[in-house]
Amino acid sequence: MRQRTIGIDPATRREVSALALGTMNMGTHTDEKTSFAILDRYVEAGGTFIDTANNYGTDGGRGGQSEILVGRWLRSRNPGAEVVVATKLGARPLAPRTTYIDNGEGLSARVIRESTERSLQRLGRERIDLLYAHIEDRNVPAAETVEAFAEQVALGRVGLLGVSNHPAWRVERARGLAAAAGVPGYEVLQYHHSYLRPRTDIGDSVCPEGHLGAAGSDILTYLRAEPELALVAYTPLLSGAYTRADKPLPRDYDHPGTTTRLAALKEIVAETGATPNQVVLAWQIGQDIPIIPLIGASSVEQLEESLGALDLELTEDQRARLDAAS
Repeated sequence: MRQRTIGIDPATRREVSALALGTMNMGTHTDEKTSFAILDRYVEAGGTFIDTANNYGTDGGRGGQSEILVGRWLRSRNPGAEVVVATKLGARPLAPRTTYIDNGEGLSARVIRESTERSLQRLGRERIDLLYAHIEDRNVPAAETVEAFAEQVALGRVGLLGVSNHPAWRVERARGLAAAAGVPGYEVLQYHHSYLRPRTDIGDSVCPEGHLGAAGSDILTYLRAEPELALVAYTPLLSGAYTRADKPLPRDYDHPGTTTRLAALKEIVAETGATPNQVVLAWQIGQDIPIIPLIGASSVEQLEESLGALDLELTEDQRARLDAAS
């Protein structure tokens, strides 16, 4: 499988596969037998980048079932040091029947220390290869968060640091603080990114003040200005909306640009003979900034379709037509 580099320092950067595998539903909606089969096939195909989080699971995101399942798979298969496991903290609800929006654990030094330890236990590892700040915490000084993450790196409990769902200015502030202190900072960004683009001027149930989780123009511009950073793109296939009538687009995709871009996508699908999902993934992989699509799968068959995108080479003309649609 094609490779991407994540990390800035030559001493700590890692090579990972061009497709990452998300495990959000593993251990809950996707049973263990099927989850293991998906993970096995992914690694067999050359995949080396597995993504989870401490709030992926039942009980409102407090159970940690995804990390537990990934940990059992790692102990069972012992896949080797080339497999990079990423997890996240900061968005775990603090109590039953609450959400990360109204009662998230946040990014204090205590939470980072304790949540890192619990993730290590669930994963059965001595070190987390990549640890993300899952959502922003406006109640904790950025310097406290930066110092606490750096401490975990210094202790050898974490390899690389990443950030997800933060406004670009917060990412830059945190990275600036880390650079000034001479400590590790965020090197991988994880945001929602797909071919269709959501509106960012309306709120939703996840981000009441707007779709902060989307890689809008601010994040994409930031990545072009900081080419050593990588973007891990979550929900690249919009949870099946490109191909399934029973998976409608979220309301923030209800705008004229969606119709135009779907028409362009349909043209390229007809020309290539690929599926819409494969064209979307190939379009992402070939961007002028390093994008690693984070795919999900509830079956081996779904995974195989995504893997097929690695064999699809879009022409310059096809890519230009996809990009020009708006």
